[in-house]
Amino acid sequence: MDKLPARLNARLARRLELLVLDVDGVLTDGSLWFGARGEQLKRFHVRDGHGIQLLAAAGVQVAVISGRRSAAVTARCRELGIAQLLQGAADKSCALDRLLKKLSLLESQVACIGDDTPDIPLFVRVGFAVAVRDAHPLAARAAHCRTTLPGGHGAVREVVDWILAMRSGQ
Repeated sequence: MDKLPARLNARLARRLELLVLDVDGVLTDGSLWFGARGEQLKRFHVRDGHGIQLLAAAGVQVAVISGRRSAAVTARCRELGIAQLLQGAADKSCALDRLLKKLSLLESQVACIGDDTPDIPLFVRVGFAVAVRDAHPLAARAAHCRTTLPGGHGAVREVVDWILAMRSGQ
């Protein structure tokens, strides 16, 4: 495993109760594919999905907050057991407020992975903010750290591995 980010320590990792994910550029590589009938297609990385399941098994909830709406995202979240899915979120900070209230959590108990400027309002609020390697420079500067992998290519699994390693004291 690559070097763990300095911001993430065992105390913070054990406090985390929720990982919030963006979709386009985080769970996918950011490409938008449309079929001949206008159907939207997305490509997800299997290791990210397995990481999400490992994190859930460790007692950390996972939520998705996306500015777009997609049936493919709904299907993938259902497959992974992600119950907290907020799509079409024009204001991601307000969506986070709803999640925190619903789950009775503090901002410091939340980690977030994003890639672009709509994610910055989340980054400045949460306990652990991560930008994917290929994030927009403004988002990367607002995050606590950056993955070595790009979005849609195992970046979520990389962060999950960091969190689980720190929670277990490795």
